[in-house]
Amino acid sequence: MSTAMQVLTLIEIDRELAARAVEIDRVTATLLELDKHPGLTLMRRFPPQGSTEVRWLPVRDALALMWEDFGRMRSILDSAHALRGTRSRLDDAERTELTRLLRGRPYEASRTPIPMAQRSLTGPSEMVLFVGLADTLDRMRDTFPKIAEFLDAVDAVNTRVTSGLAPLQDKVDRAGGGITPELRVIGAGIADLLSRSATDPLALSATEIDARIAALTEQLRRESALLAELGAMAANWPAAIAEARTAVDVLRATWQRAAQAKAEAERTIHSGPLPSHADESGELLQQVETVAATPGSAAELRTLRRRVAEATAVAAADEQLAQGLLDRRTELRGRLRAYRAKAARLGIVEDREVAAAEQIASGLLSRVPCDLAAVTRAVADYQQLIGEKSGRRP
Repeated sequence: MSTAMQVLTLIEIDRELAARAVEIDRVTATLLELDKHPGLTLMRRFPPQGSTEVRWLPVRDALALMWEDFGRMRSILDSAHALRGTRSRLDDAERTELTRLLRGRPYEASRTPIPMAQRSLTGPSEMVLFVGLADTLDRMRDTFPKIAEFLDAVDAVNTRVTSGLAPLQDKVDRAGGGITPELRVIGAGIADLLSRSATDPLALSATEIDARIAALTEQLRRESALLAELGAMAANWPAAIAEARTAVDVLRATWQRAAQAKAEAERTIHSGPLPSHADESGELLQQVETVAATPGSAAELRTLRRRVAEATAVAAADEQLAQGLLDRRTELRGRLRAYRAKAARLGIVEDREVAAAEQIASGLLSRVPCDLAAVTRAVADYQQLIGEKSGRRP
């Protein structure tokens, strides 16, 4: 103990012991609470990786040092309490030792060898670090916020992830997890985010977490609609099969109309090759009947209904294309009649040039196959000529 340190009186010693006892109790309570911190539990359960590991290593060392400091404080205070005892009087030597324990640096914390080149001939071979209650507690006070800040940050990320994913995980579990490929993808996405939040939480930003949870939620929403649809189909299987059969009937009728329109267009209209698609209605109806015999095949039936709908859309597009050509010829015929009526109303229908133009357009329209582009030009020429002959633009 330094010669400058004033020896404490018995009253000061008892007051110091009581104050330190209160401090050690508070430190004990805080360290026990820290030891149960969810962030620390996560670090112990899942070895950290990435940026979290980089930040954890110094925190881990600081935490270990804090527990060592706590042990030193307890050891010093235990020694002081043992020396104080319950006596009503202490001699000078006892008070001096208690003063050293309470106010000095009585505890040997470490020994560090001094390199030979740095020693003197008669000097020590190692550097001995002594610590006391005050400087140990000050170091613990400085270290604690850094540890707590790190653990709080880890817990905040993990809580944000787990609380956001909990409803999704519950829905996936209730749906059976792997009932569809889409659900398996969602389950894998949930597992990946949980794994990252457990092993490298500090690499995840709040924005990234929220975005990934929102994406998984939207995927599950779409998948939930599918599951609801499959459930409704399974619950009323006969109606679902009847609806599928009706859809196949619609496909067959659409394909027949498309085939008829295509045949008529190819016969009467001059055009490039029109699309040709086979009638799948017979094959699809057979597959519907096969699925109908297994009521647990709602997913297969839904896939089959989708194929029917796609085939129907293709047939409808074929019909629309072919019918569009036929309708165009009918439209041109109607326009030609309207312009002829206009020429008659203007008194120029018998005009040689007007009559010749009308004859050209009529002749082109009557040809089989009909060249719609040529007819369109001829009708336009006829319209223009009527306007010129009447003295004004039509």
